[in-house]
Amino acid sequence: MASRFASFSEFYPFYLSEHSNRISRRLHFIGSWGVLILLALAIFSGRPWLLLGALVCGYGFAWVGHFFFEKNRPATFKHPLYSFVGDWVMFKDILTGKIKF
Repeated sequence: MASRFASFSEFYPFYLSEHSNRISRRLHFIGSWGVLILLALAIFSGRPWLLLGALVCGYGFAWVGHFFFEKNRPATFKHPLYSFVGDWVMFKDILTGKIKF
């Protein structure tokens, strides 16, 4: 399937438009923190099953935001790599104050 985006820099404005609802962005941000915490716990505790929890946490919070607040389908389904990168760029942008929490 050919992407309509030639680069991530073309995709990111679309990604942000799919996350215009503040509650949805907050859920993504909280889910991303959960991923980082579970990833660190998996590494430092030697419990690799926590990686599954990180996956569920990240996508769970994000998809609740999309289905109940954005009322759209996550970009992950059509643009999985760009969407994954977009999650972390948006996380950084919220963390640095570029995007409102």
